[in-house]
Amino acid sequence: MKKLFSISTCILILTGLLVFCTTSLAAYPVSVLDSKGNYLKFFKTPQKVVSLVPSATQILFEIGVKDFIKAITYHDITLAGAGGKQIIGGFLEPDLDRIEAAKPDMIILSSIHKDIIKKFNKTDSKLFIFQTDSIENSYKSMAALGKIFDREKQALQIIEKNKSETNLIKQKLARIDNLKKKHVIRLMGKDTIMTPGSDSFQNEIIRAAGGIPPDFGKKGSIISVTKEEWMKFNPQIIYGCGPDKEAAKNFFSKPGWKEVDAIKNNQIYYFPCDLTCRASTHTGYFVSWLSSVIYTKEFSNPENYILPPGIIQSKPVEINLEYIKSASIAYSNIHDFKNKTLIIDFKSPQPIVSTLEGERDNITSIGNHYIPPPTWSLVHERGIEHTRSSILNAIRRPEQTTSFLITGADMDNLSIQTQAYKDMKAYALVTAGVMGNAVRMSKDVGAFYEPGTINIIVLTNMKLSKRAMTRAIISATESKTAALEDMDIRSSYTPLINKATGTGTDNILVVQGSGLKIENTGGHTKMGELIAKAVYAGVTEAVLKQNGIIAKRNIFQRLKERNIDPYQLVSVSTCECQGNRSDLAAMAERLLLEPEYAAFIEASLAISDEYEKGLIKNLDSFYMWCKKIADTIAGYEVEEVKDMISDDTIPVTLKTALDAILTGAKARLDR
Repeated sequence: MKKLFSISTCILILTGLLVFCTTSLAAYPVSVLDSKGNYLKFFKTPQKVVSLVPSATQILFEIGVKDFIKAITYHDITLAGAGGKQIIGGFLEPDLDRIEAAKPDMIILSSIHKDIIKKFNKTDSKLFIFQTDSIENSYKSMAALGKIFDREKQALQIIEKNKSETNLIKQKLARIDNLKKKHVIRLMGKDTIMTPGSDSFQNEIIRAAGGIPPDFGKKGSIISVTKEEWMKFNPQIIYGCGPDKEAAKNFFSKPGWKEVDAIKNNQIYYFPCDLTCRASTHTGYFVSWLSSVIYTKEFSNPENYILPPGIIQSKPVEINLEYIKSASIAYSNIHDFKNKTLIIDFKSPQPIVSTLEGERDNITSIGNHYIPPPTWSLVHERGIEHTRSSILNAIRRPEQTTSFLITGADMDNLSIQTQAYKDMKAYALVTAGVMGNAVRMSKDVGAFYEPGTINIIVLTNMKLSKRAMTRAIISATESKTAALEDMDIRSSYTPLINKATGTGTDNILVVQGSGLKIENTGGHTKMGELIAKAVYAGVTEAVLKQNGIIAKRNIFQRLKERNIDPYQLVSVSTCECQGNRSDLAAMAERLLLEPEYAAFIEASLAISDEYEKGLIKNLDSFYMWCKKIADTIAGYEVEEVKDMISDDTIPVTLKTALDAILTGAKARLDR
């Protein structure tokens, strides 16, 4: 028997080895070409990758190889799963010593990283040059990375998804009778108006979206535009990302510059920089969004629809409450774009209270509907009532017995939280996005309405009285605000001085439920506590899923949320699309990678908030700390902390702290 066992064991081991060897031999070695046509051969999967190019990092995360990535730039810190990755600086000036300390077996970089290429060119580290000069070449690079990491299937799926999205836009544009193509320009720059050159992939994106990009006879990733060229092109649509607002502020009120159709008609739009500046995993998505902005009226016309409305797939959601018949997330085509709806059906009609619709009775279905960005402009064009009827028609629920919240946060990022105590149970189903319209109530100004951004559905295993249902809204709201404040979520409108208390479009829906009747859900009650804890956990997780934000996040991310960038501080506009460099900014960037100086700025952020609220009266000891920090960085006692930052909108406490970093950095460079 023992002998038989040994033989069987040997056979199993040999079989396993044979399968392993066969798999390995089938996958490796592999040969690829990088963006510059350099030939690279890999005999195994790279295990310690340093990725300096955000577009490439995004690809690696989406094809499922984030565990092989050891270090990234701070542009990538909001990617799902990026928490805990080593940060080696920014795209323009990554820290060479930190890269070397990571002992990479592969570095993904750009041709502008000449110092890194020179240092690692004759080492065992594989250097993969990743650059994007066209959409098609971005797909080739994506496929090459898939091949290197034995994820070809995943890479090809992403490529096909992007091509499918772009092709749908092509079909929609072809269906529009007598389409008058519009002049579209990507705005860039700060002290000058700039735009991508005629050979840039960004102009290819404009063409794919159905627009006519400018051709000023200049090539390159970024070129200057004269006032005469600007006026002759006469853009009808202008778009950019966050930092480009500086160029708009500096030029769009000046004679000549303001005499173009886009400015006259207020057709200026801003998108996330990781879409405008990259041809990567979301190119088709951005083409769709941009095209819907350019041709809103045409896309909102049902005669131009390609796909029939209706549910195309669904996945179940588990909610363990006696009165719930079913729960799922349904994926449907509405206005030709994929919408996602959380649908909860009841066994019998329920009373509900909704901050979107008020008090309603005889409700058999509730939910939360995600409207994707390519349809946002269509919602504004057709109105919220038309949108609601389109949703109900697609998911086949009657208006009279259905109550839904509407959001711009992806339903795949839904957080489902439950809290229990003895016989009591509370659920919070939360979607949350805080990067677009987070506000601090009582401080920020309200100017418009659009679908909700933090949506909360509260369900319990008790029967809530009307009083308890309305009181639950207060408990949930206070808990939501506590979560945002604990994470230091900033107001989108006054981020330098205010934390957000919510977004301008939040909504809450509370269901009566069934079971033992409860009259109160306030802060002193156990049910109120359970609701609050579930909501707090739900908001925290939903913000992480949607925006990649956690409380213990990198200092670069926290500064970015306040619209502060090391390069902008020394009056140089930056974006991963742009190639501006500054030795002083690079030094400041490297200093903020050090825990001591990062902690100094983190503390300064907290002190600044309290000082602006009047809770700190005197800053003398703080100024002494700033002077000491400048001395430490410089390596000797500097005369004073100099006024290095010209932006007077930055609060005095934070400005002085940043001045201390820059004063020390400049002294060290001068030395």
